[in-house]
Amino acid sequence: MQHNPNFQHGRTTIVQLFEWRWSDIAAECERFLAPKGFGGIQVRRPRVTSAAEDKFIRVTSLRNCRLTAAQIRDQVNATQRFSSRHISRTAVKRRLCESGLYSKIAPRKPLLRTGNRQKRLAWAKEHKEWTLDQWKSVIDLGGEAISYSEYIHLGRVTEFKYGAKLGNIFRKWNEEKLFYTRTWGEGWGFMSDGNAVVFVDNHDNQRGHGAGGSSIITFWDSKLYKMAVGYMLAHPYGVARIMSSYRWNRNFVNGKDQNDWMGPPANTNGSTKSVPVNSDQTCGDGWVCEHRWRQITNMVIFRNVVKQQPQISWWDNQSNQVAFGRGDLGFIVFNNDDWDLDVTLNTGMSGGTYCDVISGQKDGNKCTGKQIIVSKDGNAHFKISNTDEDPFIAIHAESKL
Repeated sequence: MQHNPNFQHGRTTIVQLFEWRWSDIAAECERFLAPKGFGGIQVRRPRVTSAAEDKFIRVTSLRNCRLTAAQIRDQVNATQRFSSRHISRTAVKRRLCESGLYSKIAPRKPLLRTGNRQKRLAWAKEHKEWTLDQWKSVIDLGGEAISYSEYIHLGRVTEFKYGAKLGNIFRKWNEEKLFYTRTWGEGWGFMSDGNAVVFVDNHDNQRGHGAGGSSIITFWDSKLYKMAVGYMLAHPYGVARIMSSYRWNRNFVNGKDQNDWMGPPANTNGSTKSVPVNSDQTCGDGWVCEHRWRQITNMVIFRNVVKQQPQISWWDNQSNQVAFGRGDLGFIVFNNDDWDLDVTLNTGMSGGTYCDVISGQKDGNKCTGKQIIVSKDGNAHFKISNTDEDPFIAIHAESKL
């Protein structure tokens, strides 16, 4: 049960709202995340080094948290509407005053994080420790002293090799090619599907910290980023988590960003700024909000539609053009080569006209972007220029006119 993300029915994807304020998280749940089919939220919580410190943080956080009764009530109501779970006001106040998974608000026991790792594991087993995190962040690219395999009995574990290798592939570094991903997932030496949380980047490695180094693709490389995230959300391996970031003033000296420590957009008094939403549904004031990019939002919906469908109908050109289907509910085509893609493929989908959810989406009885016509035998013609803003196409059952 600890490996089951417990999403609401039909939802599949987690978003990391990095450094967002609680009131903005509550608002985003109702105005965007729930309507668009997101399944969960990850936010930051304090670093804890001992059981005593854990207790201190929880007590002082509650004492110093200036929340009115109305604020607590609003947060309870907002969270209940989003998660459909019973939530107590005490738990919500604790969760509003310390960080953690927003939808996981059951109280936790103190954690023993000091000393020998084996002692920590033994303590966790003895006390049947359940933290607010449903998965463990274990950086393991292979060969490290601490292995992911020591933690998978507790729940899902972050698969750091995923983003590092996917970055090499889409950057075409080290002679990597996209068609090599025909065996993507466990075939690449990743942990088993049922144990993995996968992601293209996170708050650390998008700054060059942690695992992956310069191969990690981030919002700074938006064209490649949308393709990489699109690939992750189309592929069935793992539980997917996407990043929602903020910009900072980068200053590279000898290849290292001297400003990689910078915090979120802030007011003059040091408090974190609210997240404004522009008329085009993007975010302003330094907030990137990748989860609101049309291509990424629509691929979250794609993943929901094709959930539990097998990967079928693989096609590639022995280079960086690939395509695959998800049962008879979805099909996606990528062109990461330096030349055009022009091919007819069998999608495995029913005949009809579909809206491409990358260049646009279905809007009533028309498409705002490209249209893909699937014949009665499931074939469709795809043409993607390597110079397109987004050189990939995705269709699914709910984008059919």
